Amino acid sequence: MDLEFHQLELRYERVRRCSPRLEHQLLSSLAEIGQQLPIVVVETGGQYVVIDGYKRVRALRRLSRDQVRATVWAMEESEALVLEHRMRSGGEDALSEGWLLAALQERFGLSAEVLAQRFDRSTSWVSRRLALVRELPQEVQARVRSGDLSAYSATKHLVPLARANAAAAARLTVAILPLKLSTRQVGLLYQGWRGGTEKTRELILSRPLVYLRAQEESAPHKKTETQLLVEDLGALGGIARRARRRLERGLLLRLLPGEPEEVQARVEEARHAATALFARFDQEASHAQ
Repeated sequence: MDLEFHQLELRYERVRRCSPRLEHQLLSSLAEIGQQLPIVVVETGGQYVVIDGYKRVRALRRLSRDQVRATVWAMEESEALVLEHRMRSGGEDALSEGWLLAALQERFGLSAEVLAQRFDRSTSWVSRRLALVRELPQEVQARVRSGDLSAYSATKHLVPLARANAAAAARLTVAILPLKLSTRQVGLLYQGWRGGTEKTRELILSRPLVYLRAQEESAPHKKTETQLLVEDLGALGGIARRARRRLERGLLLRLLPGEPEEVQARVEEARHAATALFARFDQEASHAQ
C-alpha cells in the first residue's frame, strides 16, 4: 500500500544509526529507478509506526516525493520490532541494540527478563547493552546516530572512558570528530588517557592529533623488507654454523636408535630449502644487474 508521510509515525528513528555514504547511494538509486523495496509498518491508533525503512523515508522526502510504498505487519508493535531485529541476523552493533532495548523498556515497560526471552538472549546480555546506553553521554550517542562517529569506536573505547569520566568522553568526542580517526587511533587516545598524568590527559582532550603524532614519533620504526631479509640470512648462517659444529664434535656417532633417520630427513629438508633460496637469489641478482 502507498502511504503519505503525514500518516507515518517515526517513533524509532532515534534507535537507528545513519550512514551518510549509504544514504547518498540510496538517494541516487531512488532518484534513478524509484522505490523498489517497501518500508515495514504496523498500524496503531490510525497511524502507521515505521519498523524498518527510515533511510528510505528520509531519501524520499529529500526527493520531494509525496508517498512511500509500505508493507503492513499484522502484529503488535513490540513484536514487530523484535522480529525485524532478528531478521537482520545480528547485523547490528551493541550500541544500536542497546537503543532498541531501552526504547522497548521505556515504551512498553518490559523487564530485562522479558526482553531476554523476546530476543532469545541472556539477562546479562540485555543488561550489558542497556548499560552502554546509560553510561555513554547523550552527545556522544547523537554523534553515533548521525554517522559522524563509529559505533565500534564508541563501544570499545568511549564507553569505558565514560565510565571513568563522562565529561572527558564528551570532550574527546568533540575533539576527534573533525579528524576522522581510525578505531585504532581512538584506542591509543583512550589508553593514553587511562594511564596518563593530568597534563597528558589534558593534551589528549584538547589536542588529540598532537598526542598521536608524538606517539608515532616515539614508537620504534617498522623494519624494512631489506632489513628483515638481512636478518633472516644472518640467522640462517648462524644456525648452519652451529649445526656444523655439532657434527664436527662427532654427534652422529652418538645418536640413539631411530634418530639417524630423523636427522637425515631434516638434512634433506634443509638442503632443499637452502638450494631453492640460493638459486632464487642468483636468479634475482642477475636480473637486478
